Formats: sequence, structure tokens, C-alpha cells
Amino acid sequence: MEKSFQRSALLLRTLSVFVFFIPVTISVPFILLHGIRDQCSNGGTRSFTQLLSNLSSSPGSCLEIGNGEQDSVSMPLTQQASIACEKVKQMKELSQGYNIVAQSQGNLVARGLIQFCDNAPPVFNYVSLGGPHAGIADIPKCTSPVCQLLRTDVYSDYVQDHIAPSGYIKLPNEMSKYLKHSKYLPKLNNERPNQRNSIYKERLTSLHNLVLVMFQGDKVVMPKESCWFGYYPDGDTTPLLPPQQTKLYTEDWIGLKTLDDAGKVKFVSVSGEHLQMAHDDVVKHVVPYLQNHPTLLS
Repeated sequence: MEKSFQRSALLLRTLSVFVFFIPVTISVPFILLHGIRDQCSNGGTRSFTQLLSNLSSSPGSCLEIGNGEQDSVSMPLTQQASIACEKVKQMKELSQGYNIVAQSQGNLVARGLIQFCDNAPPVFNYVSLGGPHAGIADIPKCTSPVCQLLRTDVYSDYVQDHIAPSGYIKLPNEMSKYLKHSKYLPKLNNERPNQRNSIYKERLTSLHNLVLVMFQGDKVVMPKESCWFGYYPDGDTTPLLPPQQTKLYTEDWIGLKTLDDAGKVKFVSVSGEHLQMAHDDVVKHVVPYLQNHPTLLS
């Protein structure tokens, strides 16, 4: 009987060790940040969020800022990022970490959330769809009064405080005005020489993966290579520099080079116009970064 007890105890210990190291999966949630003139309640945004959740088997939700469509145009991006920060910190389901998918202008909110948000849960993977990360130099096919203001007075306090895209318009021939008066992108990209913040770099380089999707037929983000952090040299509109030749990359202002050297940046080019992503491309380039991650029981 004593030997039987010893054998049972040994088996129990063996099973305990085995169970202790059984790999399991945890469901990592994601949030979607939509672009300008959109809102979470719109059919297309709801459908895309649900599609990503269905394909990845991960819970996901669209994070709304203010009233959605109107505030996406008129609320300064600094304020949008601040609201997103507070909302994320209040979402218990994100407390252990989460992934981000962002569309167009929503990517600048996403990066503000990653780089500026204090005491926030970690972001593991970040998928950027058509994000103007290095700025835009033009607003094509837009003749509204808002666009006229952006073309004629973009670096005034009034426009910076009342029209969201003013925060990432970067005119190569007006770099001194841009660096002095633009209230969002120069900070986000650590472009001001005497104001570079190493915390922004540390937070961005904590990502497990950064997926940068550029649309080959994009006529909204100008130049489209901004989606990869490519842009024009200061003071000129030629040549168009690939990301690896920009100062942001070579001097590693925000950690893009660090991430790339570690193999954590995916530069993805897909066919289609702005945000017009084929289903197969979603499956290939987005879904893998939202799927469950293995962990160990402890």
C-alpha cells in the first residue's frame, strides 16, 4: 500500500509539472480606430470590425472619439489622442494588453495612444492601414471651405485648433513654419531637435509588430509613401525619399529603425485605392496580428 501511495504521489507530481507547462492560448482583444469623416456606427466600419473579429477569433471593438464623424474633422488630434487614452485605460478587457488596427487619420490617434498615453496597458501589435505617418503635402480633389483654409492658413492657431488634418499637413517648402506652428505631427515624430522625447521612442519600440500597409492606388495620402514613413526632403518636393533614407529613420527619432532592425516592421504594399483592401489581403496582412497568442499556465 505504501508503494502504491508513493507511485500515486510521483504520478501526481509528474502530472503537475506537465500541466504547469501546457501551452494555452489567451484571447487578446483589439480596437479599431477609424479615419476622418467616419464613425463606429457606420455600416462599413461595423462590418469591418466584425469581419476582423470573425477571422481572427479575437474580441474587437471600434473605439469612438467624441461624436464620431464631426469630431474626426474638427477636434484637434492632441485632444483625440487624449480621449482615446482615457477610454482605453477604463476598458477592463484591455488591461492585460491589446492590439490596434487603424485606418487613415485614425493611425495618428493610434500612435498618440501608443506614444503619449501614460500608465496605459501595453499594445502588442499595431496594424496601420493607409496612415499618413510622415504627413501629407497636398489635399487632392477637395474644394470645400475647410480645405481652402488648410491650403491657405494651415499653420495658424485657429486652423490648428479647429481642423484635425492641419495637425499632419507637412509642406516641404515651409518647414520652419511647420516645426514652429504645427501642433501634432512634429511632436509625434520627435522632429523638433531640442524637444525630442526618448519616452515616445521607448513606447513605440515596445511593439511586437508594426505593420505598415500602403495602397498602391492611394490618391488621398499624398505622397502614399507616407504610409511607410517615406517623404520628401526638407525644402523640396523631389526626390521622394523611401523611409530608410529619411532623417526620422536614420537618426531613429521614434525608434522605427530599431524596430526594423529587430525584424518587427512589415512594409506591406497592396493594390487598390485608399483603404480599399481585398479580402485576401486582409487575411494575409491583418488577421495574423490579431490572432490568439500562446502562453503558459503558471
